[in-house]
Amino acid sequence: MAAMESQDVGEPTSPAEARKGGALPADRQGLLKHSREFLDFFWDIAKPQQETRLEATEKLLEYLRTRPEGSEMKYALKRLITGLGVGRETARPCYSLALAQLLQSFEDIPLCSILQQIQEKHDLQKVKKAMMRPALFANLFGVLALFQSGRLMKDPEALMKSVKLLQGLAQHHNHLQEQPQKALVDILSEVPEAMLQEILPKVLKPDMNSVLSSPEHLELFLLAQQKVPEKLKKLMGSVNLFSTENMPRLVTVLKTAAIAVKKERRLPTVALDLLRLAQKEDKFLQFWKEVVEQGLLQKHSWPASYLCFRLLGAALPLLSHEQLQLVMQGDLIRHYGEHMVTSKLPNQFKFAPEMNEYVGAFLEGCQDDPERQLAMVVAFTSVTNQGLPVMPTFWRVVRFLSSPALKGYVAWLQDMFLQPDLDSLVDFSTTNQKKAQEASLHGPERAMFRLRKWIILRLVSIVDNLHVEKEEALVEEVARFCFFHAFFETKTPTAKILETEQRFSFPLDSRARQVVSSAFFSLLQTLSTQFRQAPEQTQDKQSWTYRLVQFADMLLNHGRNVTALAPFTMQQRQAWDRMLQTLKELEALSSEAKAKAKATAFQHLLLLVAIHLFKSPVESCDILGDIQTCIKKSLGERTRRTRSKAANPQEPPWVEVLVEILLALLAQPSHLIRQVARSVFSHVCSHLTPHALQLILNVLSPDKSEDEDDNVVVMDDCETQLENEEDKSEDNKNSESEEGSDEEESDEEARDGYVDQGFREQLMAVLQAGKALGGVDSEDDNEEELGDEAMMALDQNLSSLFAEQKLRIQARRDEKNKLQKEKMLRRDFQIRVLDLIEVLVTKQPENPLVLDLLEPLLNIIRRSMRSSSSKQEQDLLHKTARIFTHHLCRSRHYCHDVSNHVETLYPQVERLVQQAGHQADSSISFYYFNASLYLLRVLKGSTADRPVPKTQKKEKAGTDPSTKPKGSKALCKSLLPIMVQHVTGQTRPRHQVQACILLQKALMTRELRLCFEDPEWEQLIGQVLAKVTENLRGLGKAQTKSEQQKELSSLELLNALFRIVNHERLTVDLTAVLGVLQSQQSNLQHRQPQGEPFAGFSRLYDLYWQAMRVLGVQRPKSEKKDAKDIPSATPSPMSIKRKKKGFLPETKKRKLEGSAEEEAAKPAAPNGNQAPSGAQPPSTGKKKRKRVRSKVPAQSPVNGTPAAKSPTSELPTATSPSAPAKASKLKKNRKLPQENGATPVSPVEAASRKQHQKEPSKTGVSGKPRKKARLSLAARSPSLLRSGASKRRAQLRKGRKP
Repeated sequence: MAAMESQDVGEPTSPAEARKGGALPADRQGLLKHSREFLDFFWDIAKPQQETRLEATEKLLEYLRTRPEGSEMKYALKRLITGLGVGRETARPCYSLALAQLLQSFEDIPLCSILQQIQEKHDLQKVKKAMMRPALFANLFGVLALFQSGRLMKDPEALMKSVKLLQGLAQHHNHLQEQPQKALVDILSEVPEAMLQEILPKVLKPDMNSVLSSPEHLELFLLAQQKVPEKLKKLMGSVNLFSTENMPRLVTVLKTAAIAVKKERRLPTVALDLLRLAQKEDKFLQFWKEVVEQGLLQKHSWPASYLCFRLLGAALPLLSHEQLQLVMQGDLIRHYGEHMVTSKLPNQFKFAPEMNEYVGAFLEGCQDDPERQLAMVVAFTSVTNQGLPVMPTFWRVVRFLSSPALKGYVAWLQDMFLQPDLDSLVDFSTTNQKKAQEASLHGPERAMFRLRKWIILRLVSIVDNLHVEKEEALVEEVARFCFFHAFFETKTPTAKILETEQRFSFPLDSRARQVVSSAFFSLLQTLSTQFRQAPEQTQDKQSWTYRLVQFADMLLNHGRNVTALAPFTMQQRQAWDRMLQTLKELEALSSEAKAKAKATAFQHLLLLVAIHLFKSPVESCDILGDIQTCIKKSLGERTRRTRSKAANPQEPPWVEVLVEILLALLAQPSHLIRQVARSVFSHVCSHLTPHALQLILNVLSPDKSEDEDDNVVVMDDCETQLENEEDKSEDNKNSESEEGSDEEESDEEARDGYVDQGFREQLMAVLQAGKALGGVDSEDDNEEELGDEAMMALDQNLSSLFAEQKLRIQARRDEKNKLQKEKMLRRDFQIRVLDLIEVLVTKQPENPLVLDLLEPLLNIIRRSMRSSSSKQEQDLLHKTARIFTHHLCRSRHYCHDVSNHVETLYPQVERLVQQAGHQADSSISFYYFNASLYLLRVLKGSTADRPVPKTQKKEKAGTDPSTKPKGSKALCKSLLPIMVQHVTGQTRPRHQVQACILLQKALMTRELRLCFEDPEWEQLIGQVLAKVTENLRGLGKAQTKSEQQKELSSLELLNALFRIVNHERLTVDLTAVLGVLQSQQSNLQHRQPQGEPFAGFSRLYDLYWQAMRVLGVQRPKSEKKDAKDIPSATPSPMSIKRKKKGFLPETKKRKLEGSAEEEAAKPAAPNGNQAPSGAQPPSTGKKKRKRVRSKVPAQSPVNGTPAAKSPTSELPTATSPSAPAKASKLKKNRKLPQENGATPVSPVEAASRKQHQKEPSKTGVSGKPRKKARLSLAARSPSLLRSGASKRRAQLRKGRKP
């Protein structure tokens, strides 16, 4: 049956399938008349994608609107009706929706005829038993299509037939379940009252047993009760649905409805209709108690409980104030609170978000009734678990409270904090809490403490919530309430201080005071950060912190009425008064913007430390005095700097004292202190001294803590292994059954892990004393076994010994945990101190002290990457790396005046480079290289290394020829031996490539040339040339990409060396270079016909002949190969077709062949027509040039070899013996002639031909001179070595001009 259902029985097959099956039926011959596009609409309608279905339906309707009278309409109706009964269950609703939209668009189609066609197509009387289920669903979806079209209510005949059909379908409950009855209820809910009165007797039986048999029948009864109550009364008489005998049956029906919507997670309509009917008949209390609380809640079924929760949420807008109080004090809300507590596990369903939506909608809907809003939030807050409210302290529904309701809620919270009324709360205990409950632990004191703790956090969260509209008076009231009860208590009430009139029914203990104190500082942070801009300033232009300080001063002045929990001493009170006086002085500094900002930062610091004076008076008093001294010195530094230094030469600078104060404040885990410290340090970092910076760096990398960290790491490894073994043994002990004493001892030993030798010796001594260890021949001695007393004594000694060992293990574990906590606190402190480093690098990037941060930051990165196991280590590493990379190395601004640090920067660069090479991790080396490049940029851009003007430079060159540039050029000179060393040898090819590139760019700079004497420079060029020659011995044998790049960079460096030799007329031996290059011609010639093994072979070939041309060997001209001789792969069929389309006529081919023969018969062009060798690179053989006959007479052949007859199939192998291989002081910019196979000529002959080579350009030759080949690797060299390249190119361009 399943196999038959999977087949689309009603869908017509495609035309291709129909042809395979033989002759087409008579009713399907019309398929061929329709277009393929039209038929595809019906296939797309049944697809699972919703967008595809909707698009196909819209296209079908547009197609049918153009042909309303054609055969397409009949076929579409027939196809859609057939699709209602297809075997695929996902396709049936698609066809039903398409049919509904079709009937809605074409209202002239009668619904009765459609319903008749549906019943004829899917006749339940004639269909086979296997196809009964698709036929039933076809009829159901057909009726739904008529209903969704919106025309069923306008056609009474079709409506009655549809209702009758649904009643017939309701009998097939096995297949359709309650779907026909639900469809009937949906249809009748939109039927007019007159028609409903006519239909009601046919669909509703006048029997309460039938009404209470299912949720659908009960919903139909409730629908009639709502729309036609008089007709229902005539039909069934007077019915009391909420009678005592009907209550159990209502509970059963609602439970069935709850199970039906379990997956949908929604409230059944019948439940809400019952609630409305009970509210209408004034039987809500009876319905709520007997049906909800005593009925559904007693079923112990979560679907029924969720139905009750949803019913409560939906009923909130319908209840009066008295009904709301009754509902929120009953068993349902207590059961909801228990669900809130027990559903905190991640895999359990949580109803709280859904209930928050119900409560939020209720509060938003009754903005004009603050009393109902207040009653609602108070009722939910009163649901407590042993004194702790189940609602979170950040309950976000309070944002919908109106201003009066919010004030009333805050007042209720304060009253409940002062005088807790535990009897008014809906308190409960879970099942597990009842089992483990102890009277000593769960008394009213504990419940009161939990309640007060929640209330104070709730008050702070109300102020913290951004979406809650709060008035300034309300915020001040909450802040004063928290501050007063955190640090003060009342002696005698007074009207001047409202907080003194608040009395406690049960006094606050020390734990509650600490909770209020921490909540107050959290509130202070909120007031200082969240209201930083406009709201942070009150109406009198004072910050909230300042107003709280004024409130505290008022409390201190009313000593008769109020007393502090920790009274101030005389010294602390004097510090407090001086602080107030300093605040007034800071307020007067408003002349300049910078001074005002600096004063504001100091003011925030003073206020914060003054508030902390109530929390820790001893420490804060000392800090407060030092801060005031620093403020006075910093603000009066310009006028009294020299006088103060003369008066107290040994007194530390004020900035160092202030840095120590900030470090002491940052030791406290407070986000507010962290922000204030950043703000203050940003204003004083410009006055920072080296010693003050060293104080910060000592925190980040102290020597003692380094040793301690190493010890902790070692102990962590041992103790972690010990702890893991203990956990494993405990798990095994819990999972296994009881074992013998020997196995227990082995488990103990395995759990203890490492056992020291002392414990082993003690254990052996105890066993030997008890004679528990027998010898080898113990059985031969026939010794008696130990007695009971001896065994008891032995057991006692062993137990005491193992107890001592267990205590030692626990002590080691406690010590390890203590060290780990200290390490975590130290790392957190270092993370906070890094804020000061970030401020310094960001605010003062041009400060020379920034250079002292490189190595400490690198040490932190290196240490953290080696031991980055904990979260604190990861955070420390990420923050340090971010500061180092983004704020320091990549900053656009850096120090320009390093005149006092030049002597230390060069060794530091060298040290960083050496440390980078010694690192085992490449990522750490990356940071060291970035630091060295940063220092190089500083040295290059510093004022100490800037070049002298030209006039002064000429004067210095004339007076002192030994004067040499310093700075980065000297550094480049010192790095040259390292570059030369890495050109060849055992280093990797990619390193050799980088060495060649760096060396090429360095040698081309003019500033570097000034660092060398002529003999020293000539010796250096010779050394580099020897290294490059050694690299070129393997030319043409590269296999990998890095080796290919090595060949390219070596040839580029060789050509650069040739240019230097020619330009400066150096005496360098080129014999070895010429011999090596000529020996590699065969390799290049062998690789050339192989289709260029890599992409840069063309470039390599050009560079090779560029070097050979300098040595006197010219590049041969490449012959044009006939198209027939070129081997080609087997053409594909597509290429053959394309060639046939574009063939040339035979006449055209003959003309082309004749012109080719004439060109071959012409003699070669004379040498005078060639462009100068320096103006064009060697030809790659890819571009065709127009050959123009020159008017200059041809020159005589060189060395007896005519230029036109030079071989082109192979490269020249040797030069003439008369040509010297050693170039003695070659002339500047010497240009050799380009003749095939010619030997090198002397510079005199080249100069005599120079005039003849320039003449063709004056006669208007059409050929454009090709550009000179340039080096392509310039962009990869560091920017430090690029300064002389542009100047040299400019000088060369000036030299070329006539």
